Amino acid sequence: MLTQHGSILASLVIAVGAALVCAAILWGLLTTGVAWRLATDIPNDRSLHTRPTPRVGGWGIVPVVLVAMAVLAPSLWLIAAATLLLAAVSQVDDRQGLPARVRFAAHLVAVVAVIAVYPAPVPAWLLAIVAFLMLWLVNLYNFMDGADGLAGGMALFGFGAYAIAAAAGEHALPELAWASAAIAGAALGFLLFNFHPARIFLGDAGSISAGFLAGALGYWGWRGGAWPVWFPALVFAPFIVDASVTLVRRLLRGEKFWQAHREHFYQRLVRSGMGHARTACAWYAVMFVGVLLALSALHRSGAVQWSIVVGWVVALLLLGAAIDLRWRRFQTTLTRQAKVDADAT
Repeated sequence: MLTQHGSILASLVIAVGAALVCAAILWGLLTTGVAWRLATDIPNDRSLHTRPTPRVGGWGIVPVVLVAMAVLAPSLWLIAAATLLLAAVSQVDDRQGLPARVRFAAHLVAVVAVIAVYPAPVPAWLLAIVAFLMLWLVNLYNFMDGADGLAGGMALFGFGAYAIAAAAGEHALPELAWASAAIAGAALGFLLFNFHPARIFLGDAGSISAGFLAGALGYWGWRGGAWPVWFPALVFAPFIVDASVTLVRRLLRGEKFWQAHREHFYQRLVRSGMGHARTACAWYAVMFVGVLLALSALHRSGAVQWSIVVGWVVALLLLGAAIDLRWRRFQTTLTRQAKVDADAT
C-alpha cells in the first residue's frame, strides 16, 4: 500500500507525463494540419477572437485521461466510459452541430448512470440536487470556454486541487488522485497551445468532458469520504459563480440562455481592454486563492468550512460587481467618444 508521500509523488509524475503526451498529440495535430480538418472555430460577432482556430483540445486531453484512468484507476471505469460517450457526441457537435435535446440527453445519461450505479448513502432528494449540479457543471464549463487560457487554467487548478486532496487527505483515494492528476497534467499540456495567442481551442469535446469529470470525480470523492460536498463547488467556484450569475440575468430578461453571447464577467474584462493574457492571469490568481481556501478548509470544523464557502462566494460576487462597474464605465467612455467623433464630423 502506498504511503501518502508516495501517492503524492506518483500523482506528480502522472501529471508531468500527461502534460508531455497531451502536448505531443496537439503539436502533431497542428503540424500535420489534421487539427483544421477535425473541427475549426470560425469567428462571429459574438466571439472574442478574430481568426479561425482549430477547436481540438479535447483530442489531446480526453485520450490521455481515458488511458490514464484505464491503467491507473480501473475503479473509475464507468466515469471513463461516460466521458468517452460525451466526448464522441460533442465531437459530432463540434463538426456539424447537434440539436440541444440530443446533447442534453447525452449529458443526462452520463450523470444519471454514475449516480445510479454508485449511489451515495444519502436521501434521494440530496442525490437529485447533486445530479442537477453535475449537469450544470457539464454545461457551464462549455459556457466558460471563450477566452484564451481560461478553461484550461481552471482545469489545471481545479483538478490539481482534487489530486492533492485525494492523495493527502485523511481518507486518501489514490486512484482518484491519479485520475485527477492526469487531467490536470493534460490541461497543462493543452495550455501550452491555448494561452494567448491561442493556437488551439478546447472545443465541446474537451469542455463538456472536463465539466463532466469535474462533477463526476467531485461526486466520487464526496461519496468516498475524500472531501465534503462543498469542496468541488469551492474549487470550481470562479466558473460556477460567473456562469450562474450570467444565466440568472439572461433568464430574468427572457433571453434564450443557450445561445452564444458575450456577457460573462471574463468576456467583459477582455472586451473592456484587459485582453486575453491579462484576463487569464487575473483569473488564475482568483483560482489559486480559491484552491488554497478549499484545501485549508478541509482541516477545519464544519462551521468554519461553510463560513469559508459563503465568504468566498460573497467575495466572487463582489468581484463580479467590480467588473460590471468597470464595464459600465468603459461603455460610457465609448459612448462619449462616439459623440465627440460625430460632432467633429
